[in-house]
Amino acid sequence: MAALAACAAAFLAPFTAARPVRDVRAFPGWPDRFEGRPLTPLPLGERDAAFARGFPGQVGRFQNGERQVVLRHVTRATRRLHPAADCFRGSGHEVRPLPVRRGADGRDWSCFAAKRRAQSLRVCERIEDASGRSWSDASSWYWSALVAEGPWLAITTVEESAD
Repeated sequence: MAALAACAAAFLAPFTAARPVRDVRAFPGWPDRFEGRPLTPLPLGERDAAFARGFPGQVGRFQNGERQVVLRHVTRATRRLHPAADCFRGSGHEVRPLPVRRGADGRDWSCFAAKRRAQSLRVCERIEDASGRSWSDASSWYWSALVAEGPWLAITTVEESAD
């Protein structure tokens, strides 16, 4: 019985061990460009600003050609980084999954269609770290982030769709 308890404790240790919280002042700043196009900063909307309060990192909103890009610099594993589909559903959009999109860099993006009234949007997202690893969904990132050190960059693109 003692051996079983020791094995369980060893398994759970990485999930419960105290890890230092990264200093948000280490934030490197937002990139000037995304996928070859300049990023133009936009003010955070009310919902974005409310989300940013208490978020472990930074939140920025940008225009990038015909689309908006939301960047979140995340300093530790958090459930506050959740799928964008949850936010769109919460704001009254009808959400429909789309096929995974492979970016020019070979990394995958999860995508969905969001529709409300006459507005149709295509929303894609992924999370990446400085070493080149990426996750196309927040859930798989979260479990990996529990035992890794950040920071991570969560990227969400929103563009008009003909759908």
